[in-house]
Amino acid sequence: MRIIVTGSIATDHLMVFPGRFTDQLVADQLAHVSLSFLVDALEVRRGGVAANVAFGLGSLGLRPLLVGAVGSDFAEYEVWLKEHGVDTNAVVISSEHQTARFMCITDQAANQIAAFYAGAMQEARDIELWPWVAGGAALPDLVLICPNDPAAMLRHTGECRDLGLPFAADPSQQLARLEGADVRALVTGARWLFTNEYESALLMERTGWQHSQVLARVGAWVTTLGSAGVRIDRAGHERLIVPAVQDAPVTDPTGVGDSFRAGFIAAIGRGLDLTSAARLGCVLAAEALGAIGSQSYEVDTAQLLRTAKSTYGLAAARQLASGLTEQP
Repeated sequence: MRIIVTGSIATDHLMVFPGRFTDQLVADQLAHVSLSFLVDALEVRRGGVAANVAFGLGSLGLRPLLVGAVGSDFAEYEVWLKEHGVDTNAVVISSEHQTARFMCITDQAANQIAAFYAGAMQEARDIELWPWVAGGAALPDLVLICPNDPAAMLRHTGECRDLGLPFAADPSQQLARLEGADVRALVTGARWLFTNEYESALLMERTGWQHSQVLARVGAWVTTLGSAGVRIDRAGHERLIVPAVQDAPVTDPTGVGDSFRAGFIAAIGRGLDLTSAARLGCVLAAEALGAIGSQSYEVDTAQLLRTAKSTYGLAAARQLASGLTEQP
C-alpha cells in the first residue's frame, strides 16, 4: 500500500506538573487567569502529527511518503525518520523559519495545556502534491490529511478530489481555528474521518451538520474514545465499538491518537477488517502511551501480539499477525 502523509512536523517540548491543573483554578477568577506551573521534568522529543503517523507506519513496514515543511534544524530528525522507514523526499526545508514547536504541560490526571508555534509549517501551503503522486510507480492508495497550515490542508484535500485520490481527513487540533466552510471542505468525500470524542462534537458544531449528515459525506467516521476504545460509524451500518487495551501503563498521552491512526491505516492497507484494524490501532496506541514522547515506542511484533491476545483473545491476535507483517 502506497501512503502519503501530509501535515505537521514538529519538535515536542513535554513537561510534567506534579499536581492537578484544576486545583490551581479559582472559580470566580477565571476571567483573569495568570498561572505559572513549576514542572518536575522536561523532555524534548520529535513530534508533529504527520511525522508521528509516518513514524508508526514506517515502523510497521509500510514506508510512507511524508509531505510537510521544516526548518534547517531538521537534519537529525530526518535521519531518525529514514531509519524508521519514512520516505522524506517530499519534505521541504524553509530558509526563513525553524521547524514547528509543540509545547505541552501534562498534570497528574493526564490533563494537558499546550501551545503550538507553526514556524516553517506555514510554508506547507506552497507544496504541490502532484509531482510526488506522478513520480511514484503507482498512484497512492491513500493520502492522509493531518493537521497542518490550514491553507495547506485545504490545498491537499482539493488536489485529492481533482486527481481522484482516496483521502483520509484528520483535522483534529486545527478544528479550533477553522471556519465552518473550511471544515466542510476538508471532510466532504473523505474515505476515513478521524477525530477524538471532543473533536467529533466540535466538528458538528463547526459544520452545522448532524451526525447523520457527516456520515452521508464520508466513508467511515473513526472516533477514538480514550480508555473506552474506539467507535466506528458508517451510513447504513451498525455502530462498531472496539475496546481499548486495559491497564496499559500511562506515561505520556502525547501522540497516542497518532499511533492509533498508524496502526489502523496499516491494518486496512494489509486487508484486515475494521474490527481488526481498530484493535491494531489500540494495541499500538497502548505502546505509545507507555513511552515518553510520540516516537519513543518500539514496534516489537511479538509484544504487540501478546498484548492483542491478552486483550482480544487468541483468534483476534492471529488475525492481527498479518497486519504486522510486510506482505510480498
